[in-house]
Amino acid sequence: MTALEQIGLRVLRRCDPERAHGLALMALRSGLAPAPGPIATPRLRTSIAGLQLPNPLGLAAGFDKNATALDGLARAGFGFVEVGAATPRPQPGNPKPRLFRLTEDRAAINRFGFNNDGMHAIETRLENRPKGMVLGLNLGANKDSADRAADFATVLTHCGAHIDFATVNVSSPNTERLRDLQGKAALGALLAGVMEARAGLFRPIPVFLKIAPDLDDAGLADVAEVALSSGVAGVIATNTTLDRSGLRSTHAQETGGLSGQPLFEKSTRTLARLHRLTEGKIPLIGVGGIGSAEQAYEKIRAGASALQLYTALVYGGLSLVSEITTGLDRLLARDGFETVAQAVGTGTKDWT
Repeated sequence: MTALEQIGLRVLRRCDPERAHGLALMALRSGLAPAPGPIATPRLRTSIAGLQLPNPLGLAAGFDKNATALDGLARAGFGFVEVGAATPRPQPGNPKPRLFRLTEDRAAINRFGFNNDGMHAIETRLENRPKGMVLGLNLGANKDSADRAADFATVLTHCGAHIDFATVNVSSPNTERLRDLQGKAALGALLAGVMEARAGLFRPIPVFLKIAPDLDDAGLADVAEVALSSGVAGVIATNTTLDRSGLRSTHAQETGGLSGQPLFEKSTRTLARLHRLTEGKIPLIGVGGIGSAEQAYEKIRAGASALQLYTALVYGGLSLVSEITTGLDRLLARDGFETVAQAVGTGTKDWT
């Protein structure tokens, strides 16, 4: 991490967390953030669901909800970027404060509630996306929608021409009863509608499903079955958790989804169980608590073909992207793997 980035992080940590988030996006738009460009080596280049990635480390949805910092993110070193969630209509989300740093735990709790500018405004920005980046959109549902399941298909139909992949997000804990859509029947019906919308696109794109880490064994088995039968291209495991075990920070009991280091073991265990349930027949994207090259490698060995992070950037800055990718390349080489794909699932037994 450069001295300038260290100073910037110290300044941001003195700000209200949501304001700091806005300032970080402003820095990306202004060209003040680290911009090493796409980080790629023959060992790191990854193919997942037909997407060709320079490296397997992506930015998770939620950082750039409204696709306002695409140019800066395209230069930040990520293998791919996911923006959103986008809903059909704009909505303000939940009342502030709704984002909390848990510094002692290197974590965060948010209860944003899908605050975003709506699919029309976001589509305009996606139309002018930088060339060369692999860009996805997280699909959401309006809080007051009469048919939340239909909202996902609506956003895909509207924005699908300008993205490389889409994610169905039924796992946010901050929209009341949204996680109910992870049930077998509801999820199957929802995905059928989304896949019908995908088929209507001029260029059908991969659709991923993002799940919660709090599913029990039966619920996870249902998700695996639906994922395999629905035509989705992969599963993102996982979203934030409602679990508060072992936290030390002042804000530990705030309502919302917990992300960051405390999520690592729970999300990795879910990832490995899902890899076993699907028998490796569908690619998985591992997210939750990644803050180092070693943790990124553990996710891959647990069954992830690609990765995403977000909260670790609050504590490690954007230079963490370069640190993790270069470190991951060394770890793969150390163990004799010539590609990321060769390492996927080699350590699943350690987590199940």
